[in-house]
Amino acid sequence: MSSPPVSHPRTRRKTRQVKIGKVRVGGDAPIGLQSMTNTHTHDIDATVAQINRLAAAGCDVVRVAVPDEADTQALPEILRQTTVPIVADVHFHYKRALEAVEAGVHKIRLNPGNIKDRQQVNEVIQACKDARIPIRVGVNEGGVVERQDKQVRAAEKMNLAENRQATLVRLMLKKLEDYIRIFEENDFYDVVLAAKSNDARIVIDAYRAISERFDFPLHLGVTHAGPPETGRIRSMAALGTLLAEGIGDTLRISYAADPVLEVEDGKELLCCLGLRRRTGPELIACPTCGRLEVDLVKLVADVRTKLADEITIPMKVAVMGCVVNGPGECEGADVAIFAGKGKGIIYVQGEQKQTVAENQMLDALLQECHQFAARVERGEV
Repeated sequence: MSSPPVSHPRTRRKTRQVKIGKVRVGGDAPIGLQSMTNTHTHDIDATVAQINRLAAAGCDVVRVAVPDEADTQALPEILRQTTVPIVADVHFHYKRALEAVEAGVHKIRLNPGNIKDRQQVNEVIQACKDARIPIRVGVNEGGVVERQDKQVRAAEKMNLAENRQATLVRLMLKKLEDYIRIFEENDFYDVVLAAKSNDARIVIDAYRAISERFDFPLHLGVTHAGPPETGRIRSMAALGTLLAEGIGDTLRISYAADPVLEVEDGKELLCCLGLRRRTGPELIACPTCGRLEVDLVKLVADVRTKLADEITIPMKVAVMGCVVNGPGECEGADVAIFAGKGKGIIYVQGEQKQTVAENQMLDALLQECHQFAARVERGEV
């Protein structure tokens, strides 16, 4: 087997621990994957279907929006039909939070700055305290700019990006300090913090600053990241950096797309950093160049589809297409093919097994993958 024990890139930042339903967050708990439904929560069937799809993809916690009373009224039935912990996303109206707590959600996402009446905020905190569920407190760059635009605009006028960046980070930290003070006055510490921006540099600096200031668990995210084609790079730049530094306890990669893609990419990020064990195959492939003598791009695409459909255990599969890196990569994989002109050589755990014609490469590689998987399941590997 090619799946070594999980090792952290750097010592994890020490945090308090909270529980979101059955999921532990912070402390020595694994880093959790989170996503959010894009259905109308009051549409119970659509929301349940999407939550269950997210859970099947590997999502640990799912957030749902509850802007209206119809949404909170739907929560009991949604909770009855799902097994993953549910977070209610509350903005502006404190009663939605109280209704969600009463419905039995496992966590509340709250921005105290959006609820003007301090007593109403206290009521929400007390309700969560009584129900023993945590609250995630978040600030976004947009909200900070809206409330503190004079300082930010002054920095922008100086035409110095680093000044604007530092100003925003300072304001986000100050806003969190103000919010935390409210929770401390209520003797409530089951809190998760977040500070998001669509600028990867601001996200990195903000979470570094927060991790030095507080010991609450942190939920990582890049907000308004965009479609997967561009949001993927923006998110990985920020979240990969922070995770590699040991910062972060849960994360959400946010896309303007099917939220299942968020979970798939989040899992891949955690696996690449050694922060989560793979539950399925890992495919590596030649980057392609002018030395190729087969249609490697098509072969890789076909192998990827077949592996996703047919293989359910962790294994490393390599598809290589030139003599420079091919042999070495093939020897380091569980199952591999080194494709050349008109033929391919298949390796299993570094041992050359067979040479097949080009039109047989896909089937022969998949056959070896199935045989290797069977050996794993019998405990022979």
